[in-house]
Amino acid sequence: MADTMQFDLVSPEKSLASGPVTAVQIPGADGDMTVMPLHAPTITTLRPGVLRVEASAGTTEYVVTGGFAEINAEGVSVLAERAIAKGDMTADDMASMVADARAELNNVKEVFDNQPGPVDDAAKLLADMVAMGDEIGLSAK
Repeated sequence: MADTMQFDLVSPEKSLASGPVTAVQIPGADGDMTVMPLHAPTITTLRPGVLRVEASAGTTEYVVTGGFAEINAEGVSVLAERAIAKGDMTADDMASMVADARAELNNVKEVFDNQPGPVDDAAKLLADMVAMGDEIGLSAK
């Protein structure tokens, strides 16, 4: 059995990480999942949360706001809408993410005249952003 797998994390701005890892914990839209070497092929969407990467050098965490992960026997590729190393996150970054989610909710409410599906999705995104801020100790004010 393989001890490591290839991991790549890319956002629209840059490549944040690439290399061999032992496990990746993904904040999936349908629930968190842990990917290890030789995982079954899967594609999942991401929800706002903390992506944890375990390697021989230790654990690294990234804050992601969405995107998707492609998993195959060789490894995991994460294409994030926005990703920041958790250690680089600031209160201003968190406030900006929450403000963007709140603006999106307000926009969707107007455009879709409070139709349950799109409005519920935007409200969940905002709730996920706030919960993520609480998890990483940067609660939005």
